[in-house]
Amino acid sequence: MSIPTPHINAKAGDFAETVLMPGDPKRSQMIAEKFLEDAVLVNDVRGVQGYTGTYKGKRVSVMASGMGQPAIGIYSYELFAFYDVKNIIRIGSCGSIDEELHLKDIVIAQAACTNGFYASQYNLPGTYAPIASYELLEKAVNEARAKGYKFKVGNILSSDTFYDDAESAMDWCKMGVLGIEMESAALYCNAARLGKNALCICTVSDSFNHPDEIMTAEERQNSLTQMIELALEIA
Repeated sequence: MSIPTPHINAKAGDFAETVLMPGDPKRSQMIAEKFLEDAVLVNDVRGVQGYTGTYKGKRVSVMASGMGQPAIGIYSYELFAFYDVKNIIRIGSCGSIDEELHLKDIVIAQAACTNGFYASQYNLPGTYAPIASYELLEKAVNEARAKGYKFKVGNILSSDTFYDDAESAMDWCKMGVLGIEMESAALYCNAARLGKNALCICTVSDSFNHPDEIMTAEERQNSLTQMIELALEIA
């Protein structure tokens, strides 16, 4: 396949080697406008905005992924395979199922379980375990410690169902899973298959264990700022 791809209309060289990937296109725009210098819109197919600018003199891109493994599977694959992107850092939210995690805490996803079948395409004779790239993981942990952020490193669940009729979320907690989101397993699979690097950093937006905790708009903005700055520093 040549570029532009079916889902990205950027030209060769438009993306930096590291791309931050929130789910929401509006958050992609906000990051570009608030955190990047000289940000330029390089993709807007289907309203999935992608920008490239600089952060502290380093060239960085940010582009939305949309929701779910199929969506991030498409965008991350095209960025890795056709635009020579080396690192993708997903920055999103997750629902906590870990008793120790509260709203605004950060989860750095060492690995991603899933109830989906994205890895079945590889025809492996067993169950593949999608994991983060250690290089990015180590940098994120060191930077989070240096900044004094409250965070936890561990396993998450990439669920294909937001409204789950089985209501089985807490079953994953028995296996040490920290939280639930919807994208990271596919991202980690693509990175492994294409020899690239990937990491997911999430902010806890709600909790199964602490349902009375409510994040205000101001708290959500500040919490996401910590996560975004963490990702930008390791970029």
